Amino acid sequence: MFTLKSSSVLRTGIALLLASCVCASLALGHGPDSKVPATKSQPAPKTAEKKVTPSSPELTATDLEAFLDGLMPVQLEHADIAGAVVAVVKDGKLLFAKGYGYSDYDKRVPVSPENTLFRPGSISKLFTWTSVMQLVEQGKLDLDRDVNTYIDFKVPATFGKPTTLRDIMTHRPGLEETIKDLFVGSEKDMRPIAQYLPAHLPHQIYPPGTIPAYSNYATTLAAYIVQRVSGEQFDDYVEAHVFKPLDMAHATFRQPLPDPLKPLMSTGYQLASGGAKTFEFVQVAPAGSLSASAESMTHFMIAHLQNGRYGSVQILKPETAVQMHQRQQGWPGSMNAMALGFYEESRNGRRIIGHGGDTEWFHSDLHLLLDDNVGFFVSYNSAGKDEVSPRGVLFDKFMDRYFAVPARNEPVLSTAAQDARSVAGPYEISRRFQTNVLSVLTVLGEAKVVADPKDNTIYIDQFFKDLNGQPKHFREVSPMLFRAVNGTEKLNFVKDANGHWLLYLDYPFMLFQQVDRTLDRKIFNYVVIGFSVGVIALTLLFWPVAAILRKHYAKPLTLSQSARRARTLVHVVCFTVVVFLIGLAFLLNDLEKPGGLGSAGDYKIHLLQFIGLLTGIGALIAIYSAAKSWGDPQQWRWYKIWNVLLAAACIGFFWFIYHWHLLNFNLNY
Repeated sequence: MFTLKSSSVLRTGIALLLASCVCASLALGHGPDSKVPATKSQPAPKTAEKKVTPSSPELTATDLEAFLDGLMPVQLEHADIAGAVVAVVKDGKLLFAKGYGYSDYDKRVPVSPENTLFRPGSISKLFTWTSVMQLVEQGKLDLDRDVNTYIDFKVPATFGKPTTLRDIMTHRPGLEETIKDLFVGSEKDMRPIAQYLPAHLPHQIYPPGTIPAYSNYATTLAAYIVQRVSGEQFDDYVEAHVFKPLDMAHATFRQPLPDPLKPLMSTGYQLASGGAKTFEFVQVAPAGSLSASAESMTHFMIAHLQNGRYGSVQILKPETAVQMHQRQQGWPGSMNAMALGFYEESRNGRRIIGHGGDTEWFHSDLHLLLDDNVGFFVSYNSAGKDEVSPRGVLFDKFMDRYFAVPARNEPVLSTAAQDARSVAGPYEISRRFQTNVLSVLTVLGEAKVVADPKDNTIYIDQFFKDLNGQPKHFREVSPMLFRAVNGTEKLNFVKDANGHWLLYLDYPFMLFQQVDRTLDRKIFNYVVIGFSVGVIALTLLFWPVAAILRKHYAKPLTLSQSARRARTLVHVVCFTVVVFLIGLAFLLNDLEKPGGLGSAGDYKIHLLQFIGLLTGIGALIAIYSAAKSWGDPQQWRWYKIWNVLLAAACIGFFWFIYHWHLLNFNLNY
């Protein structure tokens, strides 16, 4: 859910789109409070004190090694993952660091926590945010000032409100999702961020400072501000002001890697058994290009756990680090909130801040238990085949072993059944494509909150699965607050200003919004596209079948010349729709590849859009043909009815691609 790239949503969208086409052919009181001054931070909500149970073992290197040695090899083998690394710090020192599996699976090169480089993806952002806060404490940046005062292009105030660095650091700049040129195919495709940012500016779909919606673009914008204000290139700045002071000798944002580090880079994999992948080039480098060893990452964790201090070096003033770690306003008190760059992951009575990160092949997490002075870092060099995240399972087991709490005995609320029914329905994620050509993935990825009448719980279709692969159920534990029956995750429903539900998650950088418009609902769109593609496919199928039957029974087609021409044109329209669908499938598949389509593929999308426009003209032809057939006494009644259905199908198809912005010629996606 904190991925650098929305690949899981993309895969889901492709699968659902193709499945729907195949099937068809075969047959909160209020939202975030914008009135509260943004310059103040909100203290962490008070929770009932929970003591560690006597059965919890002490967190020691010996016990931790035995625990992980029993878990990690099984994880790697079961999920077909080549290698991983785990590092834990405690009380300002390295407690444990160990590699598991291989950095090069074919050559059987073992993972080294000291030297092997992993790609921690969006954990890179924490270094960008740390750089921002260094300049804030120097008085060179103001978190609540319009970012346009720091840059050489303009971020529009779409809602009459400027965007600030605080908005960006809490993932509330209001920008829609964008993945174009997020990754690029090779070094030659890389562009300076000064060129990338103005050319790829996404639309602002929410007022700044309101709805959280994770943004790689905004993080890159923050790094550009660091670059302009400091007078140093971002890579140079981080090396001089973060890596070098923290003695992070095996860490770099540079792409390709510097020559001394190249031999240390772990290979990335989809599956360990599936072959090695190439080095990933991240265009939005400040949001996700970091390559680092686990040992180097422990230095960074120690510095933040000690409020900016590592050894004799202070990279942030203590008060600056405390400010950076503080909970920000705008989230329900019962839920995790954003800090400045970090996000809360609190569980088991502990306040935890951290960040996760994913490239296509590497998957990582960093967690800081501030009050316990413990840091936990893990990175896998393969996506693996498990539906449930191995890193999530690992940290859950770590917390339950060393920071366990007594079992909860929460009462069943009398309102549980009614409240479950009231929140049931379709929801769309706030981190979404809304105005660009990929907005169709939003409807395909729509979530559905389902009320289970058997036990008055709720679950979310497609999201939150238990280890057995079944949906995780949530029970209401206080008004509109639901907790996982067999877990720690929470869901909180809050009405926005329009009376629609906002669904807050334990991941505070995005939420789900109730889908209130029928035209935007998945079920409605599935009916439209299923009916449209089904009728068009059957028309093409019946065309040669009917010709064969007429020839067999010596029944020639008795149509006037003009009716024959209209019939032929309608069949051409049907073929045009099929060509569009095939082209769309190929384009979506291209987006799955490292580098995707990118700017170099714009002509392919425009060509597809031209075909889409032809389907609109084709809809007019189908309407004309249907109307003309009803005035022709020679034509069979059922043939006339089918012409009407075909005209409706062509209209429905064109409406679908127009409504979901597939014909938007502005290719910032």
